[in-house]
Amino acid sequence: MNVRNRPELAWPDGRRAAAVAAEAALAVAAVAVLVFWAGLIAGSWGGGYWVFDCAAGAAVCALALARRLSPVWTAVGGLAVAAAAVVVAAWAGLPNEPGPAMVLGLSVLVGSAVRTLPARSACAVAAGGLAVAAASVPGAHNGATVGLNVAGWLAALGVGGGLRLLAARRLSAADHVRHDERRRLARELHDVAAHHLTGIVLQAQAARLLARRGSGPLEESLEDIEDAGAGALAALRRVVGLLRDAGDDVPGPPGRLADLVGGFDGPPVTLRVPGEAENWPPEVTSTVYRIVQESLTNVARHAARARMVTVEVTVEAAGRDGAVVVEVADDAPPAPPSRGRGGYGLLGMRERVEALDGTLRAGPRPEGGWSVHATLPLTGPLTGPLTGPLTGPLGRRR
Repeated sequence: MNVRNRPELAWPDGRRAAAVAAEAALAVAAVAVLVFWAGLIAGSWGGGYWVFDCAAGAAVCALALARRLSPVWTAVGGLAVAAAAVVVAAWAGLPNEPGPAMVLGLSVLVGSAVRTLPARSACAVAAGGLAVAAASVPGAHNGATVGLNVAGWLAALGVGGGLRLLAARRLSAADHVRHDERRRLARELHDVAAHHLTGIVLQAQAARLLARRGSGPLEESLEDIEDAGAGALAALRRVVGLLRDAGDDVPGPPGRLADLVGGFDGPPVTLRVPGEAENWPPEVTSTVYRIVQESLTNVARHAARARMVTVEVTVEAAGRDGAVVVEVADDAPPAPPSRGRGGYGLLGMRERVEALDGTLRAGPRPEGGWSVHATLPLTGPLTGPLTGPLTGPLGRRR
């Protein structure tokens, strides 16, 4: 999976620049078509017959340039102007409408509506575009104008519908990734709950033993049971709704980071991991592993020119307020804009990190290369007070 895409940003810098360039190209094309067609009308019809076509075409093109403000109302306005222009041109004996500039504006408006609006509204706008194209047939002076209108409507329908289908497929793929990641989290519920509930059972057994003997710190044992139970309830509460499908196998514990790095087929990797990692909650340990795994996979796929990769896992603060910080960075030189497209790894990692109330950032580094940076709290909704391994017949924590 590719973690370099930025699905959480609707308008990254590259897309924003491309959108501005597209709008500028549309404006230039509209002006060029208006001038060209006005010249043809003036040369064949004479007089000021071109004025009405130029004004109506400019109005529709202006609405097309403003379509992002309101796709519905700009489309409705463009269709209304076009319909009125058809009626006025037929009544006053003016050149056929819609003219080429108006066809350009209508194509953009209808295509944008088909691409972005809800299905019912998109169909209504498409039907309106077809009605305007059909209305130009009765008063047409030649078939070229009718053909231009029909071709413009078909192009709008094809391009808008194709982009709509592509967006739906990408949304479906993103939802599939989120579902898979939530299913993986749900699979780990067994380990998380077992970790907490084992402590409850052991502490309860210790309390019964102490009660029979009539001696020992019974109150302390009961407090431990209360703490462990609170942690188990918090863990269960956080994973409600993350139910896995029937028949899925619960996977074993995640592999060690050293084994993962050792088997990496790519640039040399420097690994730094604190010694106390064995005492982290299981959900934190598995998430750290998944982040490193996804990041290294992405380096192998998209950073072939990297000379080295650094995987650093550190602990901020200490005790119950601590947090694990994971950073995977490479030194690959800048890549073309296409780098970072085509995958949904960031979605899956973000789903997992945010389930633990953590944060995730991914992007280019100022000094070059790419980095993935995640912060995972060691305490919180998924981590109860029982976080260390259990030893001894009474289940006392180390």
